[in-house]
Amino acid sequence: PPPPTITTMRRPSKPLLIAGIPIAGLALASYHGGTSVSAWSPAPHTTAATSRRSHKQSSSSSVVLHSAIEDELDLSSLHLTPQLEMMVTAFSSIPDEKTRHKQLLYMASKLPAVTDDVRISENKVPGCLSTVHVDCTLEPKEGDDDSDEGTMVVNYFGDSDGLLTKGLLALLIRGLNGATPEEIQHVDPQFIQAAKISQTLTPGRNNGFLNMLAVMKKKALDAAAEGGAAADIDADGGAEEQSAIVTSFEEIDGKPMYNTIMTTLITILKPTSITLTDNSSQHAGHAGSKGWEESGESHFALEIVAEAFEGLSLVKRHQLIYMLLGETMQKIHALEIKAKSPAEV
Repeated sequence: PPPPTITTMRRPSKPLLIAGIPIAGLALASYHGGTSVSAWSPAPHTTAATSRRSHKQSSSSSVVLHSAIEDELDLSSLHLTPQLEMMVTAFSSIPDEKTRHKQLLYMASKLPAVTDDVRISENKVPGCLSTVHVDCTLEPKEGDDDSDEGTMVVNYFGDSDGLLTKGLLALLIRGLNGATPEEIQHVDPQFIQAAKISQTLTPGRNNGFLNMLAVMKKKALDAAAEGGAAADIDADGGAEEQSAIVTSFEEIDGKPMYNTIMTTLITILKPTSITLTDNSSQHAGHAGSKGWEESGESHFALEIVAEAFEGLSLVKRHQLIYMLLGETMQKIHALEIKAKSPAEV
């Protein structure tokens, strides 16, 4: 009989790329029904089974990061920047979760370093498991097209002490840099689901991702306002009056949970009205409350009005707030919520 044929795979002479970034020493391959192995390339569709699996694993974050249970998300409906759309397509085509995770870590290693003047409280992202700082500048758009003359675009820079979180930050920075403040406001956070990255994230890190994107949107607005370019831009990309949005509150010394709840909800939901009442004193020493043991905080009553609640059921409004508060919710014994949209007031 003829000797067995031995097939040797050689390392490619050029690094494989994902959205222009070399894969971190990984031999990616696509399997399309045959036994042969080919260099990785974007696949056109995800399967319904994968989407259902994603939905099951990410149910705790389904309020905001909706899963495409039967059909793949239409990227055009997510209002992504060209760079972000390219990376979402590339990530969604990587055949396994472990490789996507490694790619995020590789992107983290390539994020440019920042100086200590960036690591200040004004640039810190609230509600993240790791410490994250991000800031931006507004600069004239470069290019030879006369139509771009006078167009101002945003360029971000930042850092995190957590590698996976730093990878998510690197993804956002690369995807949003060079976009206008208005384009950034339109970006739908569901792209993390379309990229299949949310499958690898815990609810806490999903929450951190939402917070990072929300802070980066706000940074873009602030930069545009300072440059006199934000007259018609709001946090939803429309023409809503900014004066109606609550942007600050009076912090209370010795009440870290109260301050965290207010900071998180104001930053992300941008409410037109918010009142948080600490009723912990009425339940002094309530057993099982971590918040009471740490700072004497266990019971709160929240009244909030925000555009984000428009079209959501009562249950989903509550789920949204629970998800945004992340680990803080684990320390609260009871949170009474009255959440309305402006049209309901």
